[in-house]
Amino acid sequence: MKRIIYIVLSIFLGIGAVSCDAFLDLEPKAAVTPNVYLNTEDQLAAYGAAKYSLFRTPAGYSGIGQYGYDNNSDNQTSQSSNGNFILGQKTVGQSGGAWNFESIRDCNYFFEDVLPKYREGKISGVTNNIRHYIGEMYFFRAYIYFSKLTAVGDFPIITKVLDDNYSELVEANKRRPRNEVARFILSDLDSAILYMQPAAPASNRLTRNAALLFKSRVALYEGTWLKYHAGTARVPGGPDWPGANADYLADFTIDLNREIDFFLTQAMTAADEVASSIALYDDYAGMFRMANLNTVPEVLLFRAYSLEEKVSHYVQSYLQSNGGGNTGFSRSLVESFLMTSGLPIYADAVYKGDETLEDVLHDRDIRLTSSVLVAGDQLRPDFYFEKPDLTGGDAEVRTTTGYSIKKGLVNTEYLINVQYVSPCIIFRVAEAYLNYIEADYVKNGSLDGKSREYWQALRRRAGVDTDFNNTIAHTDLSRERDLAKYSGSNPVDATLYNIRRERRCEFIAEGMRKDDLYRWRALDQMQRYYIEGINLWDEMYKLYDNLKPEGESDAPNVSTRSYKYLRPLSINRNNLAFGGYNFPQAHYLDPIAYYHFTKSTPKEGGDVTTSVIYQNPGWKIEVGSKAEY
Repeated sequence: MKRIIYIVLSIFLGIGAVSCDAFLDLEPKAAVTPNVYLNTEDQLAAYGAAKYSLFRTPAGYSGIGQYGYDNNSDNQTSQSSNGNFILGQKTVGQSGGAWNFESIRDCNYFFEDVLPKYREGKISGVTNNIRHYIGEMYFFRAYIYFSKLTAVGDFPIITKVLDDNYSELVEANKRRPRNEVARFILSDLDSAILYMQPAAPASNRLTRNAALLFKSRVALYEGTWLKYHAGTARVPGGPDWPGANADYLADFTIDLNREIDFFLTQAMTAADEVASSIALYDDYAGMFRMANLNTVPEVLLFRAYSLEEKVSHYVQSYLQSNGGGNTGFSRSLVESFLMTSGLPIYADAVYKGDETLEDVLHDRDIRLTSSVLVAGDQLRPDFYFEKPDLTGGDAEVRTTTGYSIKKGLVNTEYLINVQYVSPCIIFRVAEAYLNYIEADYVKNGSLDGKSREYWQALRRRAGVDTDFNNTIAHTDLSRERDLAKYSGSNPVDATLYNIRRERRCEFIAEGMRKDDLYRWRALDQMQRYYIEGINLWDEMYKLYDNLKPEGESDAPNVSTRSYKYLRPLSINRNNLAFGGYNFPQAHYLDPIAYYHFTKSTPKEGGDVTTSVIYQNPGWKIEVGSKAEY
C-alpha cells in the first residue's frame, strides 16, 4: 500500500511504542507526545496508516503466504501437525497471548486527542477527509477487539487511556460477557460507517463498504457462535460459565434468543448494503492473478507491493515452483466442490473418479479447477507442471497432499531470487453475499429473494448450475466428508450444509475456514480425524519411482498402501497426528496466560485465585497445564 504500508514515520509511531506495564500495555499520559501532533488531516492519515499492519498479508520471504493460511484447518495441511487439534500441545503460558492492550491503547489515545479538537474545528484539512480518518480508527479498534473476541471470548471493554495506577488497572481487567463485547465492536463499526466515505481520500485505504462488510462478519460470527455453542460454558449464562463466579457480573442477565436474532439481523442488514450495490467480478480465477486490483470493484481492500518501495514477497516463487510451498488441499475440501451440473460428485454419472488429477477436476466448479494444478499447467515461461512433488525435501516445491496450489499463480518470467509484487486481497464483496445468505437462513429457516439472487450469482460465476434446490435435493449428508455437516453433535439440514459448502468453496485458500469451523462448533467431530490427499495407490503411484511407504521402509516418504489416499501426517510415526487429530473442546477459546492473573489481584502480589480475571472454560491457572477436555 504505497500510501499506507510504505509510510514509516518513526517519530509518530513512537506514540505507540511506550509501555509502562506489560499486562495492560498502558500509555502513561506523561509520556505522550505533546500536542503538536494529530492537528492536521495528513497527521491523522499517517497515524491510521500504521494500523494497516494489523492485516495478515505476506511480506519478504514468507513462503506461500496467504495461500497457506488455511493450514490451521481441515482444508489444507503442512508436513507438521497442528497443535491446536491435539490435546496437550496448547498449554497455559507464563505470559503473552491475546490478553494485551497496546493496539487498543493507541486507538484510545487517538480518540482522546482528536475528537475534542475535531468538534472544536481545530484540525486543519478537508472536513470529509478528517472524518474518514477518524472512521478508520473506529474500524481498527473494532478489528482489534474482534481478534480478542475470537481468541478468548469475554474481554474487558476499555475506551480510555489509563493512568499508571494499580487499582485502576485491576478494575480495567474485569471481563465483560462476549455478547457485550460483540455489541461494542458493532457500535465502533457503526461509528466507522458514519464517518467514512464510499471512496477513501487516498488510494487503497479502507472505505465505508469495507466497514459494512466487516460488520456483517462480526455479527454473523457472534450470532452463530451463540446459537451453536449454547448450552456450554463458552456462552455467557450457560452451564458452568466461569463469569457466573465473578461478583462484578452478579447482575448480568441474557436473553440468548434475543441476542442471536439481534446479531443475525445486523449481519443481514450490513451485508445487504454491500451486496446489493456491488456485483461480483466476472473472472474468479483472474481476480487472484492480476497485478493491480484497482479496477475490480469486488475487491474492497488489498495490499499492494512495490519493488521501487522495497516492499515485496516471494509467494509467486513458491507457486511457480510446482505449487508446493509445503502445503496442499485436503481430499475433504476437493470432494466438497460440485460438478458443473450442480450435483455432488456422488450424484453425477459424469464424475470420473479420483484415480488421476485430470479425472478429479473433470467438469467441476471453476473455483476448484482454477485452484489445483494438473499436468500441463504453465508455471512460468518454458516450465510446466508435470506431477505433484510428494517426496522432495525442498518445501518450495513439495506438496503435502498431492493437490498442489494453483490459485493466485501468475505466469510471469521467473528469475532466481526475484521479488514479487502480486497483490494480496483483504476484503472482497463475495463475503457479503455469503454472510447474507447464511444469516438469513439461520435466522428465518428459509431463504428470501435476495438470498436466492446472491446464491445464484455465486454459482453462475463458478460455472455451476444455478439451481441450488436441485443440489439440496441430491445431497446425501452420509456421503459428505465435511466436518461442517455438524454443529456440535447435531447434524444440520441439507440446505444449511450447502450454504456452508458454498462458503468453503468460494474461499478456498483464503484463510477463512478456521473461524467458520469454530463458530459452527464443527470441530466437535474432529476425533480420530485424518487429513487425506490424493488417491495415491490406485494409479498415481505409477508416476513415481522413489516412493517409500510407511511400514515398508526405514525412512518412509509416503503413507502406507493400505490407506489408498495419501495421509501426509501419517508418514512419520513421530508425528503427533500420526493416529489422527482429536480436537479438545477447550481449544475453542485460548487460555489466558498466568502472568495476567498475577497482575490483577485486589492487592498487588496477591493469590491468583483472587484475580478479577477468570480463566476460560477447560483451562487451569497453571503454567504449562493443558486443556482439561
